[in-house]
Amino acid sequence: MRDLGVGFGYLLKGQRWVAQHGKQYGWGLLPGLITLVLYAAALVSLALWGGDLVGWATPFADDWSSPWQGAFRGFLTALLFALALLLSVLTFTAVTLLIGEPFYESLSEQVDISECGHAPESGLPLWRDLWISARDSLRIVVRALVWGVLLFALGFIPVVGQTVVPVIGFCVTGFFLVEELTAVALQRRGVELRERLAMLRSRKTLAWGFGTPLAVAFLVPFVAVFLMPGAVAGATLMARDLMGENGRDGDGSPAAVGGQDDDAAAPRIPRT
Repeated sequence: MRDLGVGFGYLLKGQRWVAQHGKQYGWGLLPGLITLVLYAAALVSLALWGGDLVGWATPFADDWSSPWQGAFRGFLTALLFALALLLSVLTFTAVTLLIGEPFYESLSEQVDISECGHAPESGLPLWRDLWISARDSLRIVVRALVWGVLLFALGFIPVVGQTVVPVIGFCVTGFFLVEELTAVALQRRGVELRERLAMLRSRKTLAWGFGTPLAVAFLVPFVAVFLMPGAVAGATLMARDLMGENGRDGDGSPAAVGGQDDDAAAPRIPRT
């Protein structure tokens, strides 16, 4: 259970790191803000026209008498919005990381540099990194959606659905959040998705300690935007732990704690 505290500690350390590196934090906010605007526009559109969409999709209910038609379509509209909201929570991190790939890679590299003086490189061109990131994110989102649908159905079980299921849901969401966030640093180290999942499964309590409180915080979109840069920084520190790099440089010798100025250069586009 000690790993629970260690995981939460990495989350706090990441937030502290970006607080001390103002320029990196500022650049790291941009992808989250862009994603938030896109998601907010989609949810507002669904709230305004979701009823029309449900009406179009259920022509068989046109001749139903009141109040059954309104109740049926109202329930489907509410269910559609709830599923869209769940989908937005599950995919917010993946989409933000995809949009902000160059920004977050640069931030993650700066964390590595501050820890050991240099940052591992994947050696792949930018387009290849983006493709791998998008492909792996899609695989994680599919897995998360399967869990989401299952937990949504279990939520209708009396008592258990209102107590145990939400806790499990936050743990599952937190686990997938950690996978997405640590992927920024681990992908640069050439660690494939299957290996990343195996690493995290071997230390579930570490992942839960980091990801579960983050999943709770991410329920508030504005909070997600402001915590995302620190979450990437903390996940990089966790990735170093998973790889056994803490206290060592890339050659296994004692790490040279140096790093760059807290206002290090703005994010560069890696490996063109």
